[in-house]
Amino acid sequence: MTKYKIITIIIILFISQFVKADEGMWIPILLKKYNIEDMKKKGFKLNAEDIYSVNNASMKDAVMIFGGGCTAELISDKGLIITNHHCGFSRIQAHSSLKNDYLTNGFWAMSNKEELPNPGLTVTFLEYMEDVTKKVLANVNDNMDEAERQMIIAAEIIKIKAEASKNGKFVAKVKPFFYGNEYYLFVSKVYRDVRLVGAPPSSIGKFGGDTDNWMWPRHTGDFSMFRIYADKNNEPANYSPDNIPYKPKKHFPISIKGVKKGDFTLVFGYPGRTQEYLTSYAIKMISKDENPHQIKIRQMKIDVMSNDMNNDPAVRIKYAAKYARVSNYWKKWIGENKGLERLNAIQKKKNFEKKFTKWANSNQNRKNTYGALLPKYKSIYDKLTPYALANAYFYETLYTMEIVRLSSIFVKLTRLYEKSDEKKIKKTVESVRRSVKGFYKDYNKSTDMKIFKQALKMYYDNVDKKFHPALFNLVEKKFKGDFDKYTKYLYKKSFIANEKKVYTFLDKFKLSHIKKIKKDPAYIFYGDALDIYYKEINPKSRELHQKVEKLNRTYVKGQRLMLKDKVFYPDANSTLRVAYGQVDDYKPKDGVKYLHYTTLEGIMEKDNPNIYDYKVPKKLKELFIKKDYGQYAENGQIHVCFTASNHTTGGNSGSPVINGDGHLIGVNFDRCWEGTMSDIMFDPERCRNISIDIRYALFIIDKFAGAGYLLNEMTIIK
Repeated sequence: MTKYKIITIIIILFISQFVKADEGMWIPILLKKYNIEDMKKKGFKLNAEDIYSVNNASMKDAVMIFGGGCTAELISDKGLIITNHHCGFSRIQAHSSLKNDYLTNGFWAMSNKEELPNPGLTVTFLEYMEDVTKKVLANVNDNMDEAERQMIIAAEIIKIKAEASKNGKFVAKVKPFFYGNEYYLFVSKVYRDVRLVGAPPSSIGKFGGDTDNWMWPRHTGDFSMFRIYADKNNEPANYSPDNIPYKPKKHFPISIKGVKKGDFTLVFGYPGRTQEYLTSYAIKMISKDENPHQIKIRQMKIDVMSNDMNNDPAVRIKYAAKYARVSNYWKKWIGENKGLERLNAIQKKKNFEKKFTKWANSNQNRKNTYGALLPKYKSIYDKLTPYALANAYFYETLYTMEIVRLSSIFVKLTRLYEKSDEKKIKKTVESVRRSVKGFYKDYNKSTDMKIFKQALKMYYDNVDKKFHPALFNLVEKKFKGDFDKYTKYLYKKSFIANEKKVYTFLDKFKLSHIKKIKKDPAYIFYGDALDIYYKEINPKSRELHQKVEKLNRTYVKGQRLMLKDKVFYPDANSTLRVAYGQVDDYKPKDGVKYLHYTTLEGIMEKDNPNIYDYKVPKKLKELFIKKDYGQYAENGQIHVCFTASNHTTGGNSGSPVINGDGHLIGVNFDRCWEGTMSDIMFDPERCRNISIDIRYALFIIDKFAGAGYLLNEMTIIK
């Protein structure tokens, strides 16, 4: 046996310690080649063509991108779709007010006429995907200057997209896989008339709130329902009362047979981002530098928002979606860090890197290409870390402050000039007016001021002075470093921070008033923040990240060459993927083992009228007491959620969970907290996805909401 073969066997044995069959987010068009036999061994009874086909209706035609970052699926032949409550949350919130509090009370349309339109909400269906690697890389080579290489690739991608879009009929995207070693074309159709059909109250759809978020056992009815509308030809169209429900090529039959441990599960959706092939240096930067600071900043925001929301029902409605966005990744990062530490991830990566280096140096040609990779990584990450920290603080503090977002709206007015005609001026003013109206609908000045003051101080104390914006000089000199005084000054002096003054300004706007915008303290703050970012943080950060990306391309290429018998899956990048596994129970730590399902009884056990997130609706209690479960019970119980071993991440929210017969059995909505490091390192023992049992959703629709007419559209498998 050669030295090379011995090294390869050792590496494969090492990798196999933490790479199991349930790991992976697989490309649909490659299932037949790499996965279908394994899937059938686990209990899948269909074929690869049933999942993805261009010529025939398949599961891909029933799955879509919902909005900007979730997944949804079709459950009727009349355009009815289901996704998560948290995916539809901002739309439910947008329709809510103190008078019609759909967040608290839920919403159910009892006919098509009562369904609520959602301007700007889209769903995107994949028409087909294609491997275009040869086309994209036809005119580049590894010895080429990186800037030139990327320019040639970009030019080729533009041509491919232009041809595939068919003069705007389709949306075409080309995305890199394996850090640019492969490229795939995705051609999609976007529907723009999507209406809210139904959503349970937050006491069901968000039951457990942030306390239960990422946790198991879970009792959250995390679902909402929408309907796609199209023109008379079943093609995409802007909202119109004349549009009709979309007629899909495929919708999922719904099984109410239930699930048991060991059942096959397939999750089909659009996972956002994973980083499975990172080096030890990257994981160190993420877990030791970026995450701890981001957690600290978001904890501050959570504390401020939760206090104000608890004290004022109006603020609770306004900040519900904002709070959910902030708290979601705050908790995820905490779990991720704990998981990486438990797995000893940095050391495991170092061990693999030693083996990789040994493999590379055992052959002169490989040594020339791969031998110096790891030292180069170390050198770059040493330089990148302070920029990554400054970048994290910029986005978590300066850039996401509400007053900054509001100030950015006024840029449209500052771009007008003396020769702008009245029509353009009027159009711009109206555009700004619409934007500020939407902003102020969900804004509380007092809350914003509290966050602004603390966030600014955190940036000042934790970021290298070379990344400090010019406004800090004003704080130091005029306010003696007192951020409280500076905050009060800015919000008092700025007309932008005053809703009444803003509308007065817009009503009387003239070109000469542009000077007032540019002198406004909030607008100056906005400009200073962008100035430091684009002059000091972004250029060097981008330069170093580009160097890392080039190394990543080479490193992953080397790994695939070294481990020829291993089937690699590409990192998630918001493209359609298949993950598969089995229904399984959960052991988060020594001495603790959970069942694979939860029931309505557990909701009643958590009931606490004094806590908003645990206040069980009266009607749900009545149904429980009467055991009025209809056809949705199993052994006299309503199952609420279940866990399985599918590899999922953000973007998989709302993804269909499919059984071996191709029937919908659940809607994916979360992961178990102890497994959230799966974006970086998968652990088959702890990584579990959490889904709502579809029977619980049907029970809520029918028995709780009284909207059982919706079930008449569905194909129910008993």
